[in-house]
Amino acid sequence: MGLSFWTWTVTIILSLAFIGMSFLFKKKADTSFAHYAIAGGTLPFFLLLFTDIATIMGVGNFVGHSSKGYEIGIANVPFVIGEQGAKILFALVFAGFAARFTYNTLAEMMNDLIIGDRLSRGLIAILTSSIMIAWVSGQAMGMGALFSAFTGADPLMMILVFSAVFIIYTAVGGMYSVVWTDLIQGGILIAIAVWFYIQVFDKVDFSFTTLKSGLENVGAIELAQMNLSAMEVISLFVTGTLGILAAQVYWQRCFASKNPKAASRAMLISGIVAIVFTVFATIAGMVVKIQNPNLAADEAISWLILEEMTQLAALAFFIMIFLAAISSASSLLHSAAVVIVNDLVIPNMKPKEDSYYLKLTRIGVIVIGAFTIGTAIWADSIIDLFSLAYSMAGGGVVPVLVVGLLWKNRKGQEFTMGTSNSQVSVWGARVGIVAGSIASLALGILWGVLVSVLLTIIISKMVPTPTETSLEV
Repeated sequence: MGLSFWTWTVTIILSLAFIGMSFLFKKKADTSFAHYAIAGGTLPFFLLLFTDIATIMGVGNFVGHSSKGYEIGIANVPFVIGEQGAKILFALVFAGFAARFTYNTLAEMMNDLIIGDRLSRGLIAILTSSIMIAWVSGQAMGMGALFSAFTGADPLMMILVFSAVFIIYTAVGGMYSVVWTDLIQGGILIAIAVWFYIQVFDKVDFSFTTLKSGLENVGAIELAQMNLSAMEVISLFVTGTLGILAAQVYWQRCFASKNPKAASRAMLISGIVAIVFTVFATIAGMVVKIQNPNLAADEAISWLILEEMTQLAALAFFIMIFLAAISSASSLLHSAAVVIVNDLVIPNMKPKEDSYYLKLTRIGVIVIGAFTIGTAIWADSIIDLFSLAYSMAGGGVVPVLVVGLLWKNRKGQEFTMGTSNSQVSVWGARVGIVAGSIASLALGILWGVLVSVLLTIIISKMVPTPTETSLEV
């Protein structure tokens, strides 16, 4: 029996296992909307650690960054350091702060502590959910391409099957099924990844000097050189960093944490793991360049597995990517659905029972999941998809968040739920969010951040929010 048979077999077994597990947690998820969204704020360190790792280590980290390594070499590292190092920054600056609260979303927190405006909350929700949706689509894209390479089947088939699995178990069990499956997925993923990269780097004797020599021999020495301007390096770093700081999925895990210490430690360790493995993925792409310099970049890692490794190694790699993809996709889909229901639907409707919100969120999981399938079919590049969402959300949301937290009305007083303590006004936030997002897309994220910060402060000074009321729309 060949690789195609075993790939199909593994896919079916793992899919059924994860769907089955979700029904074990349905009762707990049905307790309340808060339990479905953030597990009632009760998650301990070990669950947070593995859900962070499993969420971070998606297809993009293995396949997407390998492709970039094959295409541009170490020039991809500034983006990697920004994107993955942002988790460390998040851990040191924001994780403990966020874990003090039991908000369901970043948009809800910003609305309560800083802005007090439904329109701004909705804008933040749209931008932060775009990151989640882009990531989910990227996982489906990556799995479709890899499955096709392994089995010869149409990528669309795997996109549909893969998406159906994570949509079902996310809809059924909410945060509980996501984090408990992440525990299993993350543990297996790390073990296989370590073993896999040992196999890859053995091809260049674990030596960067040997890697450079090999690249020179195939006329690709530029991949071992940082041929970027200082501004390009800064832009790549900032794009990755701000995109992560606007990612709802990480804030949500902090809100779900049992205590601030657990949230900070989990995010810190997972950030270190992410940097290591993503840099390894970039280098792996460079190794493939030596082996075969005439491939399309998105075919690089698949060629290495199928042509240069044993069937057992190939199957292990497939399992690793499947686990990475489905763990990330489920976490991100859950986050996107929670954001849309919590920040776009609930604030604009009459109060309902929790059961109604749960139903809406499950419907949201299905609808958003279907939308990501369409995006996965349409998009050309996993990493480019991420970068687009990063730029929009990072340039529009993060500057307003940082200005809002630093620019206090009452200096020295800590933020508390239900009380705004920021000089950012309603119109300052609205203009800062929209202008920052547009400028990031049109001019680059550095200009987007600058525009957002300046306009947020200037407009807030010119048009302050009335002391006792906010401009709800």
